[in-house]
Amino acid sequence: MVAFLKSIADAPWFSNFIIGVILFAGVLVGIQTYPDLEHQWHGPLHFIDQIILWIFVAEIVIKMGAEGNKPWRYFFDPWNVFDFLIVAVCFMPLDAQYVTVLRLARLLRVLKLVNALPELRIIVSALLKSIPSMFYISLLLFILFYLYAVLATFAFSVNDPVHFANLQTSFLSLFRVATLEDWTDIMYINMYGCMNYGYAGNPLCTPETSQAFGWGAAIFFSSFVLVATMVILNLFIGVIMNGMDEAREELKAELKGAMRDAVEAGEADQTVVLSQRLGTLAEQILQIQHELDKQNKS
Repeated sequence: MVAFLKSIADAPWFSNFIIGVILFAGVLVGIQTYPDLEHQWHGPLHFIDQIILWIFVAEIVIKMGAEGNKPWRYFFDPWNVFDFLIVAVCFMPLDAQYVTVLRLARLLRVLKLVNALPELRIIVSALLKSIPSMFYISLLLFILFYLYAVLATFAFSVNDPVHFANLQTSFLSLFRVATLEDWTDIMYINMYGCMNYGYAGNPLCTPETSQAFGWGAAIFFSSFVLVATMVILNLFIGVIMNGMDEAREELKAELKGAMRDAVEAGEADQTVVLSQRLGTLAEQILQIQHELDKQNKS
């Protein structure tokens, strides 16, 4: 029975079937976002949703059964734990007021694709492995933002109160600059003064508050874009790429280990078969020898 369940769990058709069910579950959740369709087809949609849920339960049972006498080994894989939690939430006795939580649990089924597709597992594993390094890069980026935000607040708050009135507003404006979202408009306001660019009669800008910083503002914003966008943000890409290489190597090692276990299991099966055949042959030899002894005595 264990060998049968393991053959199903490892079969490509079973994996493809689960992927198809996950995709169908995602489409079903999308259909349920339309109130008219949900109201008109509530019965069939609920019935199909229950079928999908029990298919996922069967998947868990098959994979746990494939572990033989040690079904708890199913939970050694974090992805299996993730799948189990998604299915378990759907069985929680939620009242109508928690229907949003139930819908969210149904939506999370789409994330089962991460476990079903090795390529997605590599990407997610790479992101998880990159978190420690990304933390230090984020810390460096925060220090850079803080320094520039303080300087911008002191320098540009009078001329450009919309973008640099206080520290938190300066942080938000610099985030806009770092994402290159019309960052040149912010630069030109402070290069030419709010009376000459950007404010267009805004009462926050008066001839007394308008100040043109010229090339000083150009150097300030250009240096920030160069460091924050072109350098530090590219460090994130480098860290993630390194994490992907590590995740890919781990997946290769995992596949090699699985193949080695399969080969060892196959050799063990062959040894058992050979032992059985030798035992049968020995019995036949003893029977022949016993018959020969009878003939000799007669």
